[in-house]
Amino acid sequence: MKSLTILRHAKSGWDAAVERDFDRPINARGQRGAELIGQWLKRQKLPVDRIIASPAVRVTQTLDIFQPAAELDGLEPHWDRRIYLASAATLIDTLRETGHDAENLLISGHNPGLEDLILMLVPDTADDALRAQVEQKLPTSALARLELDIDDWQALDTGIARLTAFIRPRDLDPSLSPAMDDD
Repeated sequence: MKSLTILRHAKSGWDAAVERDFDRPINARGQRGAELIGQWLKRQKLPVDRIIASPAVRVTQTLDIFQPAAELDGLEPHWDRRIYLASAATLIDTLRETGHDAENLLISGHNPGLEDLILMLVPDTADDALRAQVEQKLPTSALARLELDIDDWQALDTGIARLTAFIRPRDLDPSLSPAMDDD
């Protein structure tokens, strides 16, 4: 069995003077969200043995805060440009190729691809409250944990995962308003 942890980048700052979207940094609210989610992962004792991530600035900054908070700072992320603003189909292909022997893989990147990835991997059943929350929105710094009954990442396919956890910064600190989760 494999696990896939999906982490959307932290809240970014639209007021930053950057020429490219790729270079947009996270803001103070994003820093707090990344730290809270990292601390939550640590408390849950959910293992991660490989990280693949978009090299966009807002993802690298998210992981710079998230990893120490989760006690994962010993893992060097595999930066993959294909993850930047990728579709769910591209993300599945990337996971199949880069998972290698990892049992507990974490991917960090962007929406709408990550949200679509969860919805593609987890079958739609009437009683899945966590999936219904993801359908509403995968906000910034949100983390989803999926379990997959596969032995090799090459076998990753749609409709085969179970969503076992879904956590948002506002679930941990209500002062982090949901109205600003889009960036």
